[in-house]
Amino acid sequence: YRFKSIEAIGEGQPLDFHSPYGCSKGGADQYVLDYARYLGLPSCVFRMSCIYGPRQFGIEDQGWVAWFMIAAVKNRPITIYGTGKQVRDVLYIDDLVDAFLLALEKPDESGGQAFNVGGGPENTWSLLELIEFIEEKLGKKIELKFDAMRPGDQRIYISDISKIKGTLGWQPKVDARDGATRLLDWIRSNPDIFP
Repeated sequence: YRFKSIEAIGEGQPLDFHSPYGCSKGGADQYVLDYARYLGLPSCVFRMSCIYGPRQFGIEDQGWVAWFMIAAVKNRPITIYGTGKQVRDVLYIDDLVDAFLLALEKPDESGGQAFNVGGGPENTWSLLELIEFIEEKLGKKIELKFDAMRPGDQRIYISDISKIKGTLGWQPKVDARDGATRLLDWIRSNPDIFP
């Protein structure tokens, strides 16, 4: 599922909360933007998509890329909520750190702004695509269980990252397959640190 021509979600899309977690993130966004506007603080908001990378101890509700890989390495079944065709853009941790550093280096450009920071349309996985990738890398099938889609889960989320590209000159450098390989290699090298 590569969505190079699909319209990604931009910062101008009205926030629409579907869970207490989403509501807390939206409220925090507004506080940061209001402090920048009201007090002149050089603060900005990063609306991050699915961040992943080495040293991530993913759990079922947070860090799904790492969660799937840890479960696969530990020979545990993975529960897919919905069809598995849900799509997310993903961003490798090193690219996120680069974005933070650019925002700090360019406070006049970043201050008071909200930026989508994600992999964009070029770096997406469906849940089943990632499972297939992990199976290919590990050379084994993963036991899957399917359950109903959970309230608050989105079917598709892909960040439009054109604003941060244009404003700060940032863009992801690590593609989804390379980043996933790096994370899986780290997990395979450290299986005993995961419960």
